Amino acid sequence: MDTMTSNQKTSVAAIVAAGGSGKRMGGGVPKQLLEIRHKPILVHTLEKLDRVPEIDIILLAVPADLKETIVARLPGWNLKKTVRVVEGGAERQDSVRRALNEVPENAELVLVHDVVRPFVSVSKIREVLSVAARDGGAILAVRAKNTVKKGREDWVEETVDRNVLWEVQTPQAFRKEILTRAYAKAEADGFSGTDDSQLVERLGAPVRIVTGEETNVKITSPADLRLAEILAEEESCG
Repeated sequence: MDTMTSNQKTSVAAIVAAGGSGKRMGGGVPKQLLEIRHKPILVHTLEKLDRVPEIDIILLAVPADLKETIVARLPGWNLKKTVRVVEGGAERQDSVRRALNEVPENAELVLVHDVVRPFVSVSKIREVLSVAARDGGAILAVRAKNTVKKGREDWVEETVDRNVLWEVQTPQAFRKEILTRAYAKAEADGFSGTDDSQLVERLGAPVRIVTGEETNVKITSPADLRLAEILAEEESCG
């Protein structure tokens, strides 16, 4: 596995997109604060990033109405790295953009991760950072396993070759100047993307794919939360 070496001294800032209300979860607790094995999803994710030696600072973008709560609870989570809480925006892209504005000037790489993916491995985070440092941008993704159809108005138009399709995950990492330009262009154009890589792609900048992990699930539904309990149990035993 190709990872960044300590003598490279590349400064890295990690942005955690922790906005959203978690409506699909139901109930009154924001999804970031739902618990897995008696610990909020948010904390599981922060602890994983806290274990990555290359990361110097974590910028946590949260909804405005949760910021005070998160700031108050942060010291009790005993994280070693500096965590700066940023007020997020209406959409994920707005939240990341606001956090990007707070990235230290000396940061050379920016890693962006979704708070609801707490089971990415430290080794994969390091691999994405290493590839991004070398090539400018990198994402985690797994190959599509199911047959995929392109359709219109409930009619099949064609079967898409799944050998060229990837299901994208986070984290994604980019050189800071590339990601900053990508967000500036998206804002100027009024463009909304589904992930950070899409904004970088619009610049014509290359983005490498790093093979991800099936366990790097996104927790967005009650069924995902039940799966998360199993994965957390396996991690604790591993």
